[in-house]
Amino acid sequence: MNGATTSGELRAHNRARLLRAVHDCGAARTRSQLTRDLGLARGTASVLVAGLAADELLHEEPAREHGRGRPTQVPGPHPRGPLALAVDVREDAWELAACELGGRATTLAVRPHDGTPQDALGTLAEALAAERDRLGHRVVGAGVALAGPVRHGGLVDIAHLGWRSIDVPRLLGLPPAVPLSVGNDTAFAALAEVRRGRLRGVRVGLHLHVDFDPGGVLVVDGRPLGGAAGSGAEFGHMPLTGGDRPCPCGARGCWAMEVGANALLRHVGLAYGGGRGREQAARVLATSGEAVAANARALGRGIAALVNAHDPEAVTLSGLGAELRERAGEELWAACEPYLMAIRREAPPRVEGSALGWRGALLGAMESVFDAFLTPHGLAGWRQNQPDQGRDTPDQQNVMYSTSKAENAP
Repeated sequence: MNGATTSGELRAHNRARLLRAVHDCGAARTRSQLTRDLGLARGTASVLVAGLAADELLHEEPAREHGRGRPTQVPGPHPRGPLALAVDVREDAWELAACELGGRATTLAVRPHDGTPQDALGTLAEALAAERDRLGHRVVGAGVALAGPVRHGGLVDIAHLGWRSIDVPRLLGLPPAVPLSVGNDTAFAALAEVRRGRLRGVRVGLHLHVDFDPGGVLVVDGRPLGGAAGSGAEFGHMPLTGGDRPCPCGARGCWAMEVGANALLRHVGLAYGGGRGREQAARVLATSGEAVAANARALGRGIAALVNAHDPEAVTLSGLGAELRERAGEELWAACEPYLMAIRREAPPRVEGSALGWRGALLGAMESVFDAFLTPHGLAGWRQNQPDQGRDTPDQQNVMYSTSKAENAP
């Protein structure tokens, strides 16, 4: 039941359903396919599309391939339509992108930072404010992924950077008119994998994201489980491999001490920590088979423990996790299999690399914004905020530029 009791409420509900379907399919399905998928009458769909086009939410283009007769139309993002600002804040740099309906993300800026909240979030606040001023009413929200546990909607802790209870919304200072979603990078990467990757349609899945250290989250019925305070994606701080090395988080024997870029650097005797050494870790990954194998074995053993606990249908790996699987998949599985319960070994879950590479956290931040926007309430707000007359100039509306080349993204 959708709760609609009037024709106006039903129309608002169907507008949101149609836009959600366009977004989820990557703006790749024709109007007739969407009409069939949603169980709408053809006339109803035509009226909805026309109204959404008038509100500058949708724009139709002819399908690239079609049969005889009138060309089939494919609904997609309007050139003056809504944009989500999405950010991936890693330990050493951040990336800012503008994302349109359907999921296309255009990098706007990439900037290194010194690891302090003031430099990382201060410069990001300036960039967000500049893009909000430039794009105006098109910005329907901002999503920010961070490499640490996020509590109570915005307090972040990143132990190896010394961040403790950093109030992200306060430092970013966005106006109330721009809804802000702040989340853990692994949880957002899992959300993206559910919507656009290899966890789509999986009822119970496990997603692991490895950067300087690993994070993980359980996904049930398409939703990453966040925990009571929102900081549930912290498998990296479980003692999964039998070690006892002290971790910057305050615990001992954390899985994070054995897997990730920091562990690669430590294995070959290089300095590590503080969110530094990404380039050196990439060289170790490419040249030291021993370090890679040790990482892969620790990753595999931890996966076994999590599979025993959660019984997932699939395990997906992003970031360095996908690269470790690609380079040392045999070592990973050889370390995983002996630690599986017998009933798990009989029908083990598939373990595969993410379909989204390193982009998962950014795309998940985008999804968090559109989840709030693609509702009757969110669409009503868009209509209220539309300029009464005139539009921004094409130059102001253009998001196809970058202040730093995308290939330099962290």
